[in-house]
Amino acid sequence: MSRSHFLSHSASGLGGVALAQLLNSENVLGSEKVRESAPGKTPIRPIIEPGNPNAARDSHFAPRATQVLQIFCSGAISQVDTFDYKPELIKNHGKPMPGGDQLITFQGEQGNLTKSPWEFKPRGQSGKMISELVPQLGELADDMCFIHSLTGKTNTHGPGENFMCTGFTLDGFPSAGSWMTYALGSETEDLPAYVAISDVRGTPQSSVNCWGPGFLPAAFQGTEFNASKPVRNIVRPEGISDLTDNATRAFLKRQNKRHLEGYPGDSELAARIASYELAAKMQMSIPEVSDISSEPAHVLRDYGADQSGNKVKDLRAAYGKNCILARRLIEKGVRFVQLFNGAYQTGGEGVSNWDGHKKIKEQYSIHGPVLDQPTAALLKDMKARGLLENTLVIFNSEFGRMPTFQKGASGRDHNPSGFTSWLAGAGVKAPFSYGATDAFSHKAVENVTTVYDFYATVMHIMGLDHERLSFYHNGIERRLTDVHGHVIKEILS
Repeated sequence: MSRSHFLSHSASGLGGVALAQLLNSENVLGSEKVRESAPGKTPIRPIIEPGNPNAARDSHFAPRATQVLQIFCSGAISQVDTFDYKPELIKNHGKPMPGGDQLITFQGEQGNLTKSPWEFKPRGQSGKMISELVPQLGELADDMCFIHSLTGKTNTHGPGENFMCTGFTLDGFPSAGSWMTYALGSETEDLPAYVAISDVRGTPQSSVNCWGPGFLPAAFQGTEFNASKPVRNIVRPEGISDLTDNATRAFLKRQNKRHLEGYPGDSELAARIASYELAAKMQMSIPEVSDISSEPAHVLRDYGADQSGNKVKDLRAAYGKNCILARRLIEKGVRFVQLFNGAYQTGGEGVSNWDGHKKIKEQYSIHGPVLDQPTAALLKDMKARGLLENTLVIFNSEFGRMPTFQKGASGRDHNPSGFTSWLAGAGVKAPFSYGATDAFSHKAVENVTTVYDFYATVMHIMGLDHERLSFYHNGIERRLTDVHGHVIKEILS
């Protein structure tokens, strides 16, 4: 080697050493280096057994709840017409909203302030004012913890559903249910750890994004089915007996075990075998848990699941059966159950979900009765069975709606600046109200709360540190709450 080559290589080598030292000091060199997900916080990545990805795992600290039931109203249910009582809105009905001159929202210019077509009445011992649109849910006000100051980042349905379900407006990020099952696994061995119960009218606008695993392992995707639409390809073909089926499965299990022993350490093979074995178990467990007909007549009646004869009754019965299915899944130990009320537009705007732009009185007069009785029955049933002692119930929509009617219409436009969510069951105070919007329910002004704060709190109730639970993806320690979020300690029981 010539002297010039030696000096050249030495210089570049020293530069490499300096660069390595710099990268090391920034915690970005080498997969073995633990990266920080928040200042002073060491990431926690659960150890996943490939052959049993849904095995129960310990929480980070003692949890207040061990399961979650999420009720999601697709289309953006109006807080103005349900849970956010505003006497000043009633007083100023028909007047321009102060500061709202030429206000342009999602669909265009706004008209005047418009009170709810439904009267608000005091409910329960707490006297919480709740609309006549949801009277049976109103009766349960003393069991609810309201957050009246939730805010979003978008006024578009798809990104809004993404944001409320995943913490990001873009596609490709894991849903909250996927994060929970990634962290905690499941208490049941023959059912999925995470189930998404779609509305009989279809899926939400963001569809599988709402229960997708994003960049997490595929084992943590929600399994989507409902009381009227079973899991696909799960029914045993006619002509195959129980004896033959069980013998075949036992043979396959032996063969798979033998095959896996020949490839020790092959996590992908182990995961694939585990998924097939769960599918085999679901052939027995899913039909059993989905058999709503086995419920007593009085339970079907309480949920409205025995009704028929017109549009409201038919939809209420279908949703009521989904509510019963949700309760049965919680009873079986499913970690995260996502129950949808409303679907992507079918039949026109606001017909199949809560997107009441043009004729809110006409449309919500269908949606309210469909939601109210079954959801109230679900909460009462879970409470009577002791399920709320370990289950956190959360009620969401992608955003809220305006206190004005749209100009030239009799409905409300999108409003992510201040809307209502509620929680019930394990881990939260009830009756309790947190935060507030302004006098007309336009913008959050007191204890303003983000979706990040909401999920930081849900995770805390489940015994998880939202700043530490992470997954390393494309050079970033990803979290459900991104780099934001604070636990809302005031609502914790």
